[in-house]
Amino acid sequence: MPLLVMKFGGTSVADLSRIENAAKKVQAEVERGYDVIVIVSAMSGETNRLVGYVEGTSKLYDAREYDAVVASGENVTAGLMALRLQEMGIPARSWQGWQVPINTTSAHGSARFIDIPRANIDAKFAEGFKVAVVAGFQGLSAEGRITTLGRGGSDTTAVAFAAAFGAERCDIYTDVDGVYTTDPRIASKARKLDKIAFEEMLELASLGAKVLQTRSVELAMRYKVRLRVLSSFEDTDENSGTLVCDEDEIMESKVVSGVAYSRDEAKMTLVTVEDRPGVASAIFGPLADAGVNVDMIVQNISEKNYGSHPGAVTDMTFSVPTNQVARAQKAMEDARAAGLIKYDELIADTDVAKVSVVGIGMRSQVGVAAKMFKALAAENINIKVIATSEIKISVLIDRKYMELAVQALHDCFELDKA
Repeated sequence: MPLLVMKFGGTSVADLSRIENAAKKVQAEVERGYDVIVIVSAMSGETNRLVGYVEGTSKLYDAREYDAVVASGENVTAGLMALRLQEMGIPARSWQGWQVPINTTSAHGSARFIDIPRANIDAKFAEGFKVAVVAGFQGLSAEGRITTLGRGGSDTTAVAFAAAFGAERCDIYTDVDGVYTTDPRIASKARKLDKIAFEEMLELASLGAKVLQTRSVELAMRYKVRLRVLSSFEDTDENSGTLVCDEDEIMESKVVSGVAYSRDEAKMTLVTVEDRPGVASAIFGPLADAGVNVDMIVQNISEKNYGSHPGAVTDMTFSVPTNQVARAQKAMEDARAAGLIKYDELIADTDVAKVSVVGIGMRSQVGVAAKMFKALAAENINIKVIATSEIKISVLIDRKYMELAVQALHDCFELDKA
């Protein structure tokens, strides 16, 4: 039988009525002739509740026991979904990660997949079961302990199952009806996309779009898993939602497909760093060791005196998430104290935002950056930092101009038009 993977997020299974609604969508696919693997998240808010229990019990908790507790939310949903499907006359059973088994690394709280053997689930399909309901977000380590994949891990679970079982498609049911050209709450003209390429979706996800988890898109792109994003709360058919697919499936791409933004950015500048071979490693090595996620990097060269030693110095500017500023400051102070780097001052600007335009059409089109910068200049928005890739241009700007910038760029590239 053809196979479909369907994933339901926390809001889609938030209570018994929503579980019943999700089960009806599964029933519709079974009636179309599919065997179905359903991946479920914990009910909305449940994971936070379980994390609170762990932190309330032990501040320095054992990560293995943390995983054992927080993974239980998905187990409950899987059992309830299987029960509801059985009540509807559909042969279904639930599977916890260890029962499949979903083999992962032993990095508790952020495990990664090793493999997903098909034998156990395939055997149940052969017996006449139509639906396997699998608890998302969790797996099994080589030591036989429950692991979890990190927040958003159920999306990644769904894509991994679709790849392992050769599914025709992986449908991600959520509280939005697809992928939009930008956030409709900011730009009223935002348009739902029928299709978007893997690379574009990966950039949008990593730049702040919340529709899909970044790791799930990476996995889908690697294994060519066709993803469809659609709403749990609307009637759907084979044309609903947004298809995330290979670039070859898209007849002709627009130059820019979407505008993404991130409010929680900070710009940090090391003033008068020695300009010498290895200085970048001396800066970004300690930041990496401290777990700081550095994004945009700009180096400015100038000739000044460094203390009593004449020589070239540079200012090094980089962006980090605002919640990692203190960690970055400590890493730089420790590196200076250890003699790894010298600098006069570390300036942190926590009142910035990142705005980006993304599109695979940029590869073959000139003048995109010029058009973007002209649109921002027309709104009197100053650019602090610029970063580019083959299909993306990102800028750091003052946070107060973020929404204006998103709207201006959406209009500039006429994203409201199909």
